[in-house]
Amino acid sequence: MPTINIQADISVDLLMRAVEQLDDHELRHFTSQLLALNAKRAAPSITQTEAELLARINRRLPSNILQRYHALIAKRDAEMLSDAGHRERLQFTERVEAFDVARVETLAQLAAQRRVTLSVLMRQLDVESPADE
Repeated sequence: MPTINIQADISVDLLMRAVEQLDDHELRHFTSQLLALNAKRAAPSITQTEAELLARINRRLPSNILQRYHALIAKRDAEMLSDAGHRERLQFTERVEAFDVARVETLAQLAAQRRVTLSVLMRQLDVESPADE
């Protein structure tokens, strides 16, 4: 994990400049930790487990994967997808769907922990279903 040198008293702007130095993987990790911290502050009674579940719920697929997946779908819709492209699109579809399933399973775990239904939890967190995104 890289180290970023910063002053002890920093402004939000300076902090943002430091965060801009992170690569995509580090930024996702930082964002996940930041969201967990925000959730913990918003609800001080939140457990570490809930914070970890919230961080997993808020993860996103890397942008390069989504871009390629959407490009393949566009080619398919334009009927310009080769057989190899079709196979690649199917692999991406499986990957995206597996990611969505893992996210819904995590939502269900948090809903069970909070003793609410999945739909209630999704409304509370303002989370859209994968089909809506």
